[in-house]
Amino acid sequence: MKVIGITGPTGAGKTTLLGEVERIGGAVIDCDRVYHALLEQDTALQNALEEAFGPLRDPGGSIDRKRLGSIVFADPKQLKRLNAIAGAATVDRTRALLEEYRRRGAWLVAIDAIALLESGLKELCDDTIAVVAPPEVRVRRIMAREGIPEEYAWARVRAQREDGFFLQGCGHALVNDCGSAGEFAQKARELLRQLL
Repeated sequence: MKVIGITGPTGAGKTTLLGEVERIGGAVIDCDRVYHALLEQDTALQNALEEAFGPLRDPGGSIDRKRLGSIVFADPKQLKRLNAIAGAATVDRTRALLEEYRRRGAWLVAIDAIALLESGLKELCDDTIAVVAPPEVRVRRIMAREGIPEEYAWARVRAQREDGFFLQGCGHALVNDCGSAGEFAQKARELLRQLL
């Protein structure tokens, strides 16, 4: 089984690359989705987050991700604290999912993780790809995708590592400087062809 790690800042185009992996029959482990599922289901994680950051539940009893985001994206120390609390649970679940795919006989699995390089997940990968794009482009994409205000989108972009961190830590780079989504998808397909 070939395992490809995909990382890069939010809004850079990782979803397009992941779509190309799925198009050729590969499986995808999206660590954001893993984390969000844990936020919904893992009461130990929920309690640890509230212990660290105060009341976070919405009227339905779920963790209010925007409230948590407003706390951590404005303060690098709080973001580091969140990553320490949530990171271990997300990595453990990702490892378990990877083993499930291995048992099922999957031939290709992509792990999409913003913290691929620092979490230890990189060591599970045969190849790693950094997907990057200009910050202004990323802000526009985040706003359109999530319906959030520009100020909040910029806060998220500024809270993440610089492109150089991802580029230096990965074996391959995919720069999203394309004029259209279709053009970028073609660029992603070409890189996958080279790796496979």
